[in-house]
Amino acid sequence: MEGNQITLDSFDKGTDNPVFIFKGENSRHFEEYGGPRSESQKKRRKGKGRFSSCCRKALQPASKAKHFCKAHAKVLRRVFLGLLGVAYLCYFIAACYLNFQRALALVVITAVVVFYICWEVFQKHCGAKVLLLLRPVGRCFQKSWLWLKWLLWVALLAGLIVWLVLDTGRNPEQLISLGGFCFLVLFLFACSKHHGAVSWRAVFWGLGLEFLLGLFVLRTTPGSQAFQWLGDQVQYFLSYTKAGSSFVFGNTLIEEVFAFQALPIIVFLSCVMSILYYLGVMQWVILKISWLLQISLGTTATETLSVAGNIFVGQTEAPLLIRPYLTDMTMSEIHAVMTGGFSTIAGSVMGAYISFGIDAASLIAASVMAAPCALAMAKLVYPEVEESKFKGKASVRLSCGEEQNILEAASNGAATSVGLVANIAANLIAFLAVLEFINAALRWFGEMVDIEGLTFQVICSYVLMPVAFLMGADWADSPLVAELLGIKIFLNEFVAYQQLAVYKKNRLMGLEEWDGNRKQWISERAESITTFALCGFANLGTIGITLGGMSSMVPERKGDFATVVLRSLLTGMCVSMLNACLAGLLYVPTEVGDCAMFFNTTNFSSTSYTMYTCCKQLFASSVLQNGTLSFTGSWAEQAESVLWLKECCVYYNHTSCAGKV
Repeated sequence: MEGNQITLDSFDKGTDNPVFIFKGENSRHFEEYGGPRSESQKKRRKGKGRFSSCCRKALQPASKAKHFCKAHAKVLRRVFLGLLGVAYLCYFIAACYLNFQRALALVVITAVVVFYICWEVFQKHCGAKVLLLLRPVGRCFQKSWLWLKWLLWVALLAGLIVWLVLDTGRNPEQLISLGGFCFLVLFLFACSKHHGAVSWRAVFWGLGLEFLLGLFVLRTTPGSQAFQWLGDQVQYFLSYTKAGSSFVFGNTLIEEVFAFQALPIIVFLSCVMSILYYLGVMQWVILKISWLLQISLGTTATETLSVAGNIFVGQTEAPLLIRPYLTDMTMSEIHAVMTGGFSTIAGSVMGAYISFGIDAASLIAASVMAAPCALAMAKLVYPEVEESKFKGKASVRLSCGEEQNILEAASNGAATSVGLVANIAANLIAFLAVLEFINAALRWFGEMVDIEGLTFQVICSYVLMPVAFLMGADWADSPLVAELLGIKIFLNEFVAYQQLAVYKKNRLMGLEEWDGNRKQWISERAESITTFALCGFANLGTIGITLGGMSSMVPERKGDFATVVLRSLLTGMCVSMLNACLAGLLYVPTEVGDCAMFFNTTNFSSTSYTMYTCCKQLFASSVLQNGTLSFTGSWAEQAESVLWLKECCVYYNHTSCAGKV
């Protein structure tokens, strides 16, 4: 037994316990690990030792390089970024030198990026010092703020009144939109949960930011050009979808079938948004927008962050940004989060609407303008009466994606969109079928009492016609605008935008405005107003989507969500209408070009909206008296006026056409 004992010395030498070696294996085990070896085994081991030694020597430079990189990581990073910056600067200079007009977009992007980089560096290194220097000025300003605040408000109010008087003097119909805007704000105040607790700072700042954004986009040349350029780039970007959808479905299907035209765009945009989230671009943009809204409106970080996120993502995705904080949010904050979801549309769905032919610049502007307005109206309808746990917090942490690399982010984004695409397709099939059934039932009931052509659209056009008129649509266009508004509220905005695209296509094709008693299109002003009015998820069908999405995040607050959802829905509807009123107030009619020049260059082979407008001008200037045709104004000086009138009469009807020969 003594020979089988294990001593500490044997542990040090690594000797195995022979008790645990099976019979018949002793000799092999001994030879392998402790016993004498054959010559071949010794040579093999010696060869392996030499190979390992050679490998270590060969890897020594790489190991030294690795240690050097770790020790000088910051310096190497700065050198790399410096070289990258120099390379980009050379590229930028070359692009501007070769063709500055072509490189204008690159100049704008570079200027924005450089500005924010400089601002971040300045804030990091000099921000505290500047604040310290400005502290005496801030104290002096704070002492005088009471009377300065009222002076500022009086000056702003006086300036607004003067501007409205001068601006509406040229276009009095804008006053209708202004009246509709005031009516909607008063209506929402009447629906307020706590009238005495309204934060008027949030209301006025929100409406002020909405007005300034609208003024910048619709009235200033840089703003309109910037958003038009952005809309064009979005349309150009969306055209890349055809590369994937044509490969999968074929060119015939994507040109003729709606599902293969619009729905693949949602897949593409969802993939791109997922990549931007992975890179942190979306989080950065959302944080900057929410910071601006928070410091101006005085709202809390959580609700502001969710509403800012709604500009880019859907009503169920935006609350995910603040998911950890939903449990402790007040009822007013929950109402603001829901209102933001109902007031805007997701970026992926916006791409589908642009593919219909809806103006991209108007859609982008409507979605951006809705954010401050949604926060303002949410605080008007459901003011804060509780003590928020997030008041005063400068920032809230945004969760990042769980993807390991950019390829996984792209794949997850595309896969996530499948459910959204299927949901949209299923809803379109269901809602259009239900709408046809409702129309058939209404026609049947109407025929019982000799009422012909009674449909859901007709009912909406009568019930919501005053609302459409208050938003600024002409009385003749109000029935069609009200019809689209009813479809959006009771069905969904997807169907409504599809019908609006039909009206726009008819106008651009130059069809007659009236086909008997049926209006075939609406004016450009009405189109703009309707585009803003439909831009939001506020319809009866999204109540279930909102409740289901938020209840799955915080099941214990399902009752609170159900309590405020209808109030949020109403507020979201009114936010879209307020945007539409502002679009009507700020709309500038498109100037018609030189029609004589247009007629000289066109071949009259097809119609267009420009041809329709010019022909109407020509008809208005023509005079038929005793069978003799003459013209007034500048058309009397044109030798070919009679020939142009003949061409116009081929496509359009007018009393002057009787004497064209």
